[in-house]
Order: sequence, then structure tokens, then C-alpha cells
Amino acid sequence: MIYQSAAEWRAAREKRVLMFGMSGLGKTYLANMLRDQAQWFHYSIDYRIGTRYMGEFIADNFKREAMKVPLLRELLMTDSVYIASNITFDNLAPLSTYLGKPGDPAKGGVPFEEYCRRQEQHRVAEIAALLDTPRFIARAKDLYGYDNFVCDSGGSICEVVNPEDPQDPVMRTLSDNLLMVWLKGSEAHRAELIRRFDRAPKPIYYQPDFLARLWGEYLTEQRLPEDRVDPDAFLRFAYARLLDHRQPRYAAMARWGVTVTAEEVAEVRNAVGFTDLIARALERRGEDA
Repeated sequence: MIYQSAAEWRAAREKRVLMFGMSGLGKTYLANMLRDQAQWFHYSIDYRIGTRYMGEFIADNFKREAMKVPLLRELLMTDSVYIASNITFDNLAPLSTYLGKPGDPAKGGVPFEEYCRRQEQHRVAEIAALLDTPRFIARAKDLYGYDNFVCDSGGSICEVVNPEDPQDPVMRTLSDNLLMVWLKGSEAHRAELIRRFDRAPKPIYYQPDFLARLWGEYLTEQRLPEDRVDPDAFLRFAYARLLDHRQPRYAAMARWGVTVTAEEVAEVRNAVGFTDLIARALERRGEDA
């Protein structure tokens, strides 16, 4: 780890952290707070994916839909209109919409083969965005004078790395440059995340073998052909299983850094509180060593 103790962390002129864990536990809350209140550079992996690595895929999908409308088709063919996504740190809907949901097209789904193709695009993009992190650390300092850096990773980071491999290129790159911080939820948080997801199922990235297994189980259980699957029903079926699938992967990643609880995160109000949060996590790690 780049900080070996709480004292070393507190004394560091340049504080650099990467936060990981399931969406909804406070990663973006902390990153926004540090950016807005304490002048930390905020590097959002999902934003980087949606702009640098999947922006063209997203825009082409918008154009494909627009070409189905005669008026818009004519305007596009004569370069009379311009179509692009408007992704922000707080609105990643264009990326989610493109990733999509598998199932019945009449219910907003995409064919499973196409869904898997987009999943693979996301996997490649996420790895590239994560490997860009050291360049953005340097860029933040050289261009803007930021000493402190927070990387807000997506919930699917654990699906694109192998934390059991000490030579995993992504884990090595990240841990050599930042302190890895797991935001760990409790069983109560798990239940709340499931309730929240049930109300509004959202597109999500799955590890390929795990996705194939889930899809096969769902088709068998529901006795449905692929093009009759309710996309939201499948995502609800998969979500709790996804949480259980990711938990041990996050725990393995946490061995490369420190762990904080979602309850602790909820108590943080400013950069001083964040510094204290990480210091306590380092002290706990030292006691457990």
C-alpha cells in the first residue's frame, strides 16, 4: 500500500484513494464532497467510460434510432442536426441506456447476443478507464495543481480484475498509485439496495460466465424463449444473486487496501472527517496484521 500507517496517511502531502463497492453505498457522495469542499480531483470511471471509450457507441445508437424517423433521417443524412450524449458525473443515463437490458424488444429489451456484445464493450472500456488512472493523477497535478486525488470506481470493478493474482495488471497499477478503499455494506444495506433496485431496475455489467449462468437459469425457470423475457423481471431476478457474487470479489480486493463500512461513510461530512475515516481504517489494518 502507498500509505503504511495512519500517521503516514495524515502526513502525506498528496492523498490518493480509489473507492470501490456496490453502487449506492456512498462512493460518489464522498467523491463529490471532496471535490466540492476540499479541492480534490475527482476521477469518475463511469464518466470516463461513457465519454472516452463508449461515447461513439452511444451516439451511434442514438443515430440508429433517429434514422427510423423519416424527418430525422433526412436531417441526419444532410448533416442538418447533430446527435450526441450529454453524460455528466451526476447523469450517466446515456451509458446505462446503451448497455440496455436483455429480453423482449417490445418491452425495451435487446437480443441477448447484442446485449453480450455491449457487455464486452463495457468490459474493455472499464479496464482501459482504470488503467488511465495514473495518467489522470499526473494530469490533475500538472495541469490544475491538485495534490489530492479520488477515483470513484464503478460497482463492476470487481468483475474486470483478478485480486487473487498478485500480478493482475489492473490491481497492480491501481494499488501502486492509490490506496484501495472498500466501502462495505451490511445485511441491512443489502436489503435496502435490493428494495431500491426492485423499484427501478437499472442496466448493469456482469462477469460473462456468471451472466450466461443466470440467463440460462432464468430461461429454464420461467420456461420462456429469449425474446419473451421481461427485461426488468430478469434484472430483478439477477440482482440479489449479483450482490452475493460480488461480495467475495470485493473482499479479495480489500486485501490490497483498507475497508470502511457504509455506516462510517454516512457520518463523514467534510474532508477532515474523510481523513479521519481512512486513518481509522489503516489503524485497524495495522492491528489485524
